[in-house]
Amino acid sequence: MRYVLLVTVSVSALLLGGCRAQPYRTAERMERGLVIVLTGVEGRGRINEAICRGLDAGGVDWAIELRDWTSALGPLYNLRAQAHNRRKAEAIGRRIARYRWDYPGRAVVVVGQSGGGAMAVWVAESLLPGQRVDGLILLAAALSPQYMLDFALDNCRRGIVNFRSSRDWMLGVGTTLYGTMDGEHTSSAGRVGFKVPTARDRAKAYEKVIEVSWRKEMAKAGHSGSHLTSGAARYVATYVAPFVLTERWDERLRKRVEERRWRAAPTSIPATVPASAPATAPAVSPASAPASAPATRPRPRGAPASAGAP
Repeated sequence: MRYVLLVTVSVSALLLGGCRAQPYRTAERMERGLVIVLTGVEGRGRINEAICRGLDAGGVDWAIELRDWTSALGPLYNLRAQAHNRRKAEAIGRRIARYRWDYPGRAVVVVGQSGGGAMAVWVAESLLPGQRVDGLILLAAALSPQYMLDFALDNCRRGIVNFRSSRDWMLGVGTTLYGTMDGEHTSSAGRVGFKVPTARDRAKAYEKVIEVSWRKEMAKAGHSGSHLTSGAARYVATYVAPFVLTERWDERLRKRVEERRWRAAPTSIPATVPASAPATAPAVSPASAPASAPATRPRPRGAPASAGAP
């Protein structure tokens, strides 16, 4: 009997994501909007949990859902397994479609750190017409600077914010040696920014890409410019949360955020996620998805043709 109970509890935790696993996903928060936070190649851990705490402390009272898209095969596999990662991105895209169906008109923002930054772009690419997200926020994204953002931008109403740091050596030496998420051996866009196309018609679309460069003042909020501090809770509360909460993304907002004129920084941030969470964190049921939503999505530009791992 004890064994059956243990198995039942374990399976329930897996299906619901665990009560403590999603402390910011409550029925009340789901009514306000949804932020999906995508982990880096290391999977769920201290860095991405700090992002969730920072968003909450920065005034984001929407549902904040931390999604671990990684495989148990390890960070290096997760960095280069494009076919696997594309499938995971499509699954997260379907999750967004279900939320849109159950909560029409609510805002959806995707935040991705490191490898999760590339995943956020691929999630946007996987969306069907009418399922656009409000925007993407990339923190130290391990994606090549020349990666074409056209398809993702088409599915982002506000645009894409790219937080970058020239001091991030992991996105310099690291991705030059081991490769970016899209398989290029170069410094990543999370270090040097995205390259704007020279063609005038394509460059126009890139006006919706906001580049936020690391500044020494940001170290006071916990981000020293290094890769491992790019998700510091106070930094996220001070510099990232304002983008989630602001309807229009443009250069004026960027300057206000960088100069900390948007709002006062929070006075205190919990060191860990809340110890308790509602017993019924509402995971949207697949049964509530639109009947017309297809099981598979068109393969976006740049996606591998093979379904197997590279």
